[in-house]
Amino acid sequence: MSTVYFKDTPCHTNGTLPAVGTSAPPFTLVTPGLAEITETTYAGKRVVLNIFPSLDTDVCAASVRRFNKEAASLSDTVVIAVSEDLPFAAARFCTANGIDNVTPASAFREKDFEHNYGVLLMDGPLKGLLARAVVIIDRDGKIIYRELVEQITHEPDYAAALSVLR
Repeated sequence: MSTVYFKDTPCHTNGTLPAVGTSAPPFTLVTPGLAEITETTYAGKRVVLNIFPSLDTDVCAASVRRFNKEAASLSDTVVIAVSEDLPFAAARFCTANGIDNVTPASAFREKDFEHNYGVLLMDGPLKGLLARAVVIIDRDGKIIYRELVEQITHEPDYAAALSVLR
């Protein structure tokens, strides 16, 4: 269990992020086209998991926009924006915001993602949603970066995450 904060309120996750150097845990996520993607869908590519509570918040939307911009210059890298938002809402957001370098994906159908990555908020105002985190998986399926953002209302450390990819 990890502790993060929503403003001044402590919130606890159901576990911890996978450790750097370990194999990426399995997951099943759903794209706006209702296709399932797993940890093996992008085998041989680097994968950035941009994890957050909901696209309906300013900070979450900002992180998707920023990773969309940055992803355009990253070779052999896929950015997946992961939340509990329904795939239809993610599709609307991406269309309205010109998001075309990020794959939006929902964890609503299978619960393996939130459990295997330890990002489910167990209490607090956002209970049932995902904490804000970034996990980067290398071409061999190993975790090479992880950040659990302590204050949910803050954006992740883009510079640190992107430095691992450059």
